[in-house]
Amino acid sequence: MAASNIGMMDGAYFVGRNEILAWINTTLQLGLSKVEEAASGAVACQLMDAAHPGAVPMHKVNFDAKTEYEMIQNYKVLQDVFNKLKITKHIEVNKLTKGRPLDNLEFMQWMKRYCDSVNGGFMNSYNASERRESSKGGKETNRRTSVPSQAPAKSSSATHKAQASSHGAKKANGHAPNAPPLRSAKPSPANSAGPAYDEQITELKLLVDSLEKERDFYFSKLRDVEILCQSPEVEHLPIVNAIHKVLYAAEDDPSMMAEAQAMISQQQQQSEQPMLSPILEASEERPAKQEAHKRKSISDLELEEFGMASSSRQRLSDISDVQLCGSPLTSFT
Repeated sequence: MAASNIGMMDGAYFVGRNEILAWINTTLQLGLSKVEEAASGAVACQLMDAAHPGAVPMHKVNFDAKTEYEMIQNYKVLQDVFNKLKITKHIEVNKLTKGRPLDNLEFMQWMKRYCDSVNGGFMNSYNASERRESSKGGKETNRRTSVPSQAPAKSSSATHKAQASSHGAKKANGHAPNAPPLRSAKPSPANSAGPAYDEQITELKLLVDSLEKERDFYFSKLRDVEILCQSPEVEHLPIVNAIHKVLYAAEDDPSMMAEAQAMISQQQQQSEQPMLSPILEASEERPAKQEAHKRKSISDLELEEFGMASSSRQRLSDISDVQLCGSPLTSFT
């Protein structure tokens, strides 16, 4: 699918938390108030069932998962569905099961992007409560979800009956119509401020998670640079020594940065020194080779002349030896 590997800068990851919660509650007929309530993996499994009806074995999904082991079983079901549908999305189970708001928000943002890409996101005919009946804890979840929806109707009817009974009691007691009305009880400040505090706490949690994620990102980058600088091929270079000086500095010392820049500038000066051209070197070597060749030719000629002279002397000595040995030819003469 097109949403299997969407990037972090995609518009899906800029959808707000309230919009994600409203989408989940509308699609699955739930009453989630926090994104981390979807950490068990059951919500993600049913969202995939809504996008692909019948693709998820809902009897294996546990809506009452509280422990990490139970949550992992739900994510195993989700991973099997991903494999069946050839979705290459990596599920970070270790982060999701911890219930961190930012991780679960990003995963639910991805789920919304994927579900919107399937059939245009139209899942109006999906009966979430009926599909949830076969799941473990599904009936209890349906019961908890239906109670808040019935509570406003019951409270309104009870209020109407109380008003009617009070009006009848006033008539029976003969109170004047212009009697001052009873003051209604004001809600306590603590109860009214509770949702606002919860909202602030959730926003602070998201901020902390975002900062921790950014910190871990830059730390991993610095660690990669450190490992690269420790390679035997480059660890002796001056620029690598300058990087080490910056990485291992205990404090923000201005002199440290100046020393690192001096090491780099020294390397640049060494690299800018003029080097002999190969053509010039070859032209300088050529006369030397020619001179050596001439010397060798002269020495060879001298050796040849010396050899010829020695051979003529040897012949003369041989003749003199023959004359002295008393040969008949010499005695005859």
